[in-house]
Amino acid sequence: MKSLQMQSCVHEEGTIECALFDVDIPAPSDNEVMVKIEASPINPSDLGLMFGAADVDSIRASERNGYPSIVLDVPPPAMRAMATRMGEWLPVGNEACGTVVEAGSTPEAQALLGKRVALFGGEMYADYRTVSMFQCIPLPDATASEDGASCFVNPMTALGFVETMKMEGHKAIVHTAAASNLGQMLNRICLSDGVPLVNIVRSEDQVALLKAEGAVHVVNSSDADFSDQLAAAVNATGATLAFDAIGGGKLGNAILMAMEAAAVKRLSEWSRYGSNEFKQLYIYGALDLAPTSLNRGYGFSWGIGGWLLTPFMVKAGREVVDRMQARVVAELTSTFASSYSDRISLVESVTPSAGAKYGVRRTGQKALITF
Repeated sequence: MKSLQMQSCVHEEGTIECALFDVDIPAPSDNEVMVKIEASPINPSDLGLMFGAADVDSIRASERNGYPSIVLDVPPPAMRAMATRMGEWLPVGNEACGTVVEAGSTPEAQALLGKRVALFGGEMYADYRTVSMFQCIPLPDATASEDGASCFVNPMTALGFVETMKMEGHKAIVHTAAASNLGQMLNRICLSDGVPLVNIVRSEDQVALLKAEGAVHVVNSSDADFSDQLAAAVNATGATLAFDAIGGGKLGNAILMAMEAAAVKRLSEWSRYGSNEFKQLYIYGALDLAPTSLNRGYGFSWGIGGWLLTPFMVKAGREVVDRMQARVVAELTSTFASSYSDRISLVESVTPSAGAKYGVRRTGQKALITF
């Protein structure tokens, strides 16, 4: 069967292109299913493959295979970083929702035939996708495709943050870009589970949004007294774990400074080495592509690392992952409800007007590709 599919390629002349291809979709093997894709979101993780570090302001129209495409300029330093994918067309799209139209021979695969499922595993910006049945999450029959489309990346990441907190012995969390769909989910989880949460946003509108949803600690990084707000919130919650979607700049450093200031207040006696309380910052996004700046003014008991959902799932194990997925399905239209600023077709997704809008990585702005 033929399917229209989006792919991305880095070209030698210093550009990146997103284009559409007619590709062959294989028939399902024993434990596989073929899904007719109905909706798929454009997440920041998808933009990393689609655009990389390209200059969104340079986006322009082109054409390939009789379909529209978009081309963007890539700065020379970023070109060096992407050298290994030069000339290689890579399919795009981490997650989707659709209906199983063909199934392999096993009873488990056959049981999914005709069912609406959420699915993950890449190559989702396409009319059809054949995947392992284990990459599918069966959804209730009445589930809307828009609700099921964002069933994996954001909900499982938000739950993964809380599970990481438990596994590593922390008791509260700091989260950046907290007004995003993911951030709102995390806020609802923490309110429901009694986990103290410090939400960092960058506008008063975002403060109001989270406060309206019951958030207790919301600090605005655009305020002149942001450092004081952050220190007070971290001290009140005892947070020693942070998840940073921004990545670049000084925000991660400011979070560690606030954690150390709170920890020092709890010291029974002064130490030249700072507190012994371990502070962990995980960077899981790249909304700011600038270098991460650290001044190391937070003692010697701290760590910075990357956090990615798939390695976490391997580490957490099948039982934890199954429990997380079951909660997502049960609370899909409440705790894990997603909102979209734009709905576009697959062909529209490779036009400059659409790409310039979804490509800016702006909190609260999220496009959904519908089929």
